[in-house]
Parts: sequence; structure tokens; C-alpha cells
Amino acid sequence: MKPKERMAIERQHPDELDVAYRITNFEEVTAGFDEETAVREANRCLQCKKPTCRKGCPLNNRIPEFISLLRDGKLEEAYWVVRDKNSLPAVCSRVCPQEFQCEGSCVRGKKGDPVAIGMLERYIVDWMVANGKDLSRVCALPKNKKVAIVGSGPAGMTVAYYLAHEGYHCTIFESLPIDGGMLTVGIPAYRLPREIVEAEFDALKSCGVTVKNNVTVGKDISIEQLQEEYDAIFHAVGAHDSRKLGIEGEDLDGVLHGVDYLRRVNLGENLNLGKNIVVVGGGNVAIDVARTALRTGSDKVFILYRRTKAEMPASKAEIDHLEEEGVKIEMLAAPIKIHGENGKLTKIECLRMKLGECDTSGRCRPVVIEGSNFMIDADAIIPAISQNVNHIMDKGIDFELTSWGTYVVDPVTMQTSKDGIFTAGDSVLGPQTVAKAAYQAKVAAESIKRYLEGTDMKEGREVRDLL
Repeated sequence: MKPKERMAIERQHPDELDVAYRITNFEEVTAGFDEETAVREANRCLQCKKPTCRKGCPLNNRIPEFISLLRDGKLEEAYWVVRDKNSLPAVCSRVCPQEFQCEGSCVRGKKGDPVAIGMLERYIVDWMVANGKDLSRVCALPKNKKVAIVGSGPAGMTVAYYLAHEGYHCTIFESLPIDGGMLTVGIPAYRLPREIVEAEFDALKSCGVTVKNNVTVGKDISIEQLQEEYDAIFHAVGAHDSRKLGIEGEDLDGVLHGVDYLRRVNLGENLNLGKNIVVVGGGNVAIDVARTALRTGSDKVFILYRRTKAEMPASKAEIDHLEEEGVKIEMLAAPIKIHGENGKLTKIECLRMKLGECDTSGRCRPVVIEGSNFMIDADAIIPAISQNVNHIMDKGIDFELTSWGTYVVDPVTMQTSKDGIFTAGDSVLGPQTVAKAAYQAKVAAESIKRYLEGTDMKEGREVRDLL
């Protein structure tokens, strides 16, 4: 097929659940491609000599190669090409914001729609599962070194995967009663079905990984105790602490912060905050909160965002789904005070904003329009304006931190300021994507391996700067 013919093929779109049905449950909204659709989409790829899509992927996935194999019908080979760079393809293909990463760097996107790289990756993984193919790698013989991993999110899972397959016994300490960290309690099941995360942990456990749930390092067991029992420690707690609005009335009943709300719902709590819900923020967490509120019985949900839709950091697909489901977005508005009676929220006072000067990235600063105050009646407000790194594990250890509260690490090895303790992902970058966490964790796993073997952790290594 000639490039001109490939350029003539329109981007393929997956089937989705009907709106009226999907807002009543947490079933996965977006279906995968069927074979015909996947091959047609794969034929849109131009197989660039210098594939910029790879540069856009934090994991440097071998994208043109797996797409070429897919369209040739070599699905099993395609899967192992994907798995060469990514230990979590079923997860990344569903929750990564491809439009800002691989697809955002696709050459076809300059004059039209980029190749649906995420959907093609998902098709390959789903095909392997549907056809009963073996997704596991051979585990190495056990070695006499042990690694403690604090946190079972994508960074912890990635380190456990690579080290377990090298023969090192890994024990994951997870404060939650379920596995997966933010993948499980921070992302709704309609975006990431729980059986996908469960399958990843089944594979880890079959390779000797132990998971200890309901154990909080820094509370139930100290980091000093881990240092005595284990040969290295990987910190993968991430950014679980919601940032506060910092306005009057934030302590009233009816105020619940984004990741806290999602955690409670995803852990099975029957949580209906009322009919009128206001969500503050423009990222994926805010979108997830609003769509979850719909599914838990709230009739009127809308988002307050202090910029315009063009500046929203959430993925376009999630914003489209949000609006399809009836959630309104109040642009250029921000809350300044929460009003209540008898300790319960009743109204939210807001100000109108306008966009002022723009920074070097082109993002413009919101400026208050004085005297533009207005009130919103609400049963609950859920701020979702980002998260901070949790530091409960640090008790008794004086780590070097940045001004943002993230850990200072050696950029080549991902080792913290303390010998033998490594970290990666949100703990270093702040709240970021699964692919970025997985990439840094893969780097950390190689460093831990070298540390345990007593070899130079930096020799011959080049790492990608994700900051």
C-alpha cells in the first residue's frame, strides 16, 4: 500500500456503551477493536524512518514494529515486541493519555488524526488473552537477596516484575486491602476493569512475589525494620494526598477531596453525596470524580474550571465522554468560599476569571474579575486540583526533598539520598502518567539489580528526562 493510500484511510473509532446505559454502572465504556478495524487502523501507519511516536512514548515503545506485525497478522510476535518495553501494556493502552504522548507525536497528527496507537496496543493484548496465549515469561532461579517494595501501584508492580524475573524475592507492602494502588482506587472501573489489574498480580505472584496488604510502612512497620530484613528498598507510595483549595469553609460536611472520594467509592463504599455536585479542576481526576458521581446517583454534576476547555489537562476523549453523559463545565470560574449552615455545606461562592499573560508553554494565567462574585447551590463540592506525595513512610528517615515535596533522586539510578533506597514515578515526578511511572521504575529495577550484585549502577547507562 502506497503512502497516499494510507493517508486516505480515516481514523477508526471503537464502539462505546450507550450513554443512558453506561451512567448507571461501572462497565468498561470503550470496547476494543475487532480484527478488521484493527488492521484497517494499522494500515494508516506510515512506518516513518524516524518514528517520532517512539519519542513521545515515555517507555520508548517499539510502535512502528508492533503495528507492522499486527497488520501482517503476527499478533503473538507483536505482543512480545510491546512487552519488550512495557510490563503493563493492558493497563497503559487503556489509561495513558496517548494524545499527549505517542499519538501526540505521530506524524499523521500534523495534518489530521494520528494513528490510534493505544487502541492497537490494546487490541494486541486483548487478542492474546481471548486466544488463551501464554503471557508469562520464564522466572529465574531464586537468588539470596530480598527487596522490599512499598506500594503496589504501577511503579511497584514494574519493579516487582523485572526483579522477580531476575530471581530476586520481592515483597510488596500495600496499605490498602486490595492490590494495585492508584490503578485500583484512583481510576474507575469503567476505564480500567479490575480483572486486568488482578491478572497482573496473579502473574507476579506466580513468579514468587509476595503481597502484604493492610500494612502501612511508617505506621505498622518502620523503614528501619525493612532495612534490617531486606537488601534494598523501593519506595512506590506515590501521590495519594489531595491538595486543598485553601479557602474558608473547606472543613464543612459535604466537602470531600478528589482522590479520597474515588478511593472510598472504588473500595466499595456506597457513597451518594446528594443530587447537586460541584467538582473543581480540569484534569483526569476531576473528570473521573464527576463521572463517578453520576454513576453513584447524583443527578446534577458540573465542573468548575478556572481556565477554558482548551487549557484543560484532561484527555480529550475523557472530556468528550463527560459531556456526552450530561456533565456541564463552568469555564473561567473558581471557588473562593464555601458557605454552610449547622456545619453542612449549602452554597459555594465563586468568582469569574479571565485569561491573562501566557507562559513559555502557551498556557495562560487566570486572572480574577473583581466584583464578579456569584453563588452556586450544592449538596457537595469535590476539589480535584492535584495531589501531593505521601510521606508517612519517611518516619525516622531524613530524605532530601524538593520544594514540591517530591524525592530528590540520582537521575541515572533513581536512588534517593539514602543508600539502598530507590524510588520512581509520582514520588519523583508528582502526579503523572502510568507510562512515566513504569519507565522510571524500570530504570530503578536495573539500578537495584546492580546494587544487589555490587556492580557500577551508572556504567553505560543513558536515561530519558521525564521532568
